Amino acid sequence: MKIFGPLYERAIGWANHRRAPTYLTLLSFIEAIIFPVMPEVMLAPMCVAQPRRGWWFASLSLAGSMAGAMVGYALGHFAYEALKPMFAVLGMLGGIESGIALVQAKMAESPWAVFTFLVLGGFMPIPMKVFTWASGIVGVPLPQYALSMLVGRGKRVFLLAAMIRIGGPRAESALRRWIEPLGWVATALVAAGVAWLVWRAKFA
Repeated sequence: MKIFGPLYERAIGWANHRRAPTYLTLLSFIEAIIFPVMPEVMLAPMCVAQPRRGWWFASLSLAGSMAGAMVGYALGHFAYEALKPMFAVLGMLGGIESGIALVQAKMAESPWAVFTFLVLGGFMPIPMKVFTWASGIVGVPLPQYALSMLVGRGKRVFLLAAMIRIGGPRAESALRRWIEPLGWVATALVAAGVAWLVWRAKFA
């Protein structure tokens, strides 16, 4: 059953919409707080459709993610206890609590140990919102937190834009050819990451 191929073709159509940059920025913002869909799902087709604007699209995605990261931090710091029941209903509580334990362990080492962990977290198959909320709950110092989010998310979106820009038509052709298996692999990685967080929350 093909799912990601047809979705990719539809995303290419959305990428040419005149409001696509706005939608990308909003998706990046919401994803950093609560939404489960990564902005790369929209960023990649936009870079394929208009490769010369890839750097601009990556910048918009990064700006939206940074704004969302600050909101997620504030919500974690000030509203976590009140919102716990909602996270339990959404099935996110276990992941966030495990994220809290991981961030607390790094905080016990030093604020810069947290910085390194959060930067590396940008390539983990774990939703960004887990780290934004956990950082606010634990109270990671804002300078290290903001810089880690900037570097961690920035390297992802700009690397994606660079790969498509340098690859040109070959990158587009390869993406179309491999989008279905890549989609299933990415889904499996995210599911494994969430399962690992839940396991850590229960047995750590």
